[in-house]
Amino acid sequence: MSTKHEQILAFIESLPIGDKLSVRLIAKELSVSEGTAYRAIKEAENIGLVTTIQRVGTIRIETKNEANIENLTFEEILKIIDGELLGGESGLNKTLNKFIIGAMKEDAMLRYITEESLMIIGNRESAQKLSLENGAAVLITGGFRADQDIITLSDELALPVMTTSYDTFTVGSMINRAMTDQLIKKEIMLIDSIYTRLEQTDYLTVEDTIFDYRIANQSSQHTRFPVVGPNNRLVGIVTAKDIIGKEDSMLIKRVMTREPAYTTTHMSVASISHTMIWDGLEVMPVVSDEMKLLGIVSRQDIMKAMQTQQRQPQTGETIADQINQLIKEVADEEYTFNVTPQMTNGMGTISFGVLSEIINETAYLMLSNQNKRNLVVEQIQLHYLNLIQIGSDLTIKPKIFDKSRRSARLDIEVYSENGLAAKAFVICQLLQKH
Repeated sequence: MSTKHEQILAFIESLPIGDKLSVRLIAKELSVSEGTAYRAIKEAENIGLVTTIQRVGTIRIETKNEANIENLTFEEILKIIDGELLGGESGLNKTLNKFIIGAMKEDAMLRYITEESLMIIGNRESAQKLSLENGAAVLITGGFRADQDIITLSDELALPVMTTSYDTFTVGSMINRAMTDQLIKKEIMLIDSIYTRLEQTDYLTVEDTIFDYRIANQSSQHTRFPVVGPNNRLVGIVTAKDIIGKEDSMLIKRVMTREPAYTTTHMSVASISHTMIWDGLEVMPVVSDEMKLLGIVSRQDIMKAMQTQQRQPQTGETIADQINQLIKEVADEEYTFNVTPQMTNGMGTISFGVLSEIINETAYLMLSNQNKRNLVVEQIQLHYLNLIQIGSDLTIKPKIFDKSRRSARLDIEVYSENGLAAKAFVICQLLQKH
């Protein structure tokens, strides 16, 4: 029998695209508590069933196909290029390792062809056959078809033969972008890779007592413990503050905090670190989509992950990486940046998002250089005063006007050739090293 959480998700999925929903509506329709409805709606938002729009509300949206692909298979390639499969259907689930553009003579091709590679080629039957015989799938560009002999061979070898109306350059660019996105995604650290599994940590049940909490606390490195109910479902969390002045015989469920903050395994370390720092959480439960407790993630786990992740070179380069490479420190509290064509909005002026990222990276560089500590940029208030043209050399001057042990506030000014172009107010959370 499905849980209430699963029933709510199924109900949300059955709603027509564009329908509005709310906690109260779900609670009334399915006869569940508003807390249960709220958790299910947040989960639906995480998995892309709904979105929340300011001043509009929560809307049922069309489920997006995963743009980031765990394994780039030939089936995914077929979707990316809007292609048609001609043969070798049983090999669609094979993983693509690399692609080759067959612009050379056939005897020169052999040194480049490897198993599970993709040969991008035109209507050259002998080259298509050579590729298949040496373990490579074939993509025919320009809308050309394959002969029946080639299709029969592809079926025998379980190697796809595909065709697309795009030209070779366009197809190569599309596949290269997909492979880059895949590599970038692999560099994004998720909670799944750092959390402590249930069998390696302590938790309590609703039938446990405060005495059980004290016993668990003696051997644990933290003072917050998840509390589970039937079927190991998360129902609350108990802290040292909750048990002060309480009798040892009192049940945990009478003092625990209900509806605690939690995370799932597919959420990013960066987003959860922000929540834990903002709310001052020492430990956060990790749950499945059905709210079953899987383990915990601690602030110490987050800190270790961020220390190894930040400033690590990525195999696939993001926009933030490109911006960071263009920011140069020329003096104390002074940085420069050149506006390249890629950084503009198509009208010859700098993109607002790029300008925000420049502010973000400058704040990070200045504070990390001064404090040798990790940090999270929490808030940016950016005022764009003058248009910044393509090719402009910017000078960025950050100043710290308020700083404490846990946070810092900066005033950042951006100058172009025409004078002051932008101002920003930035708040950062400084992360303690443990």
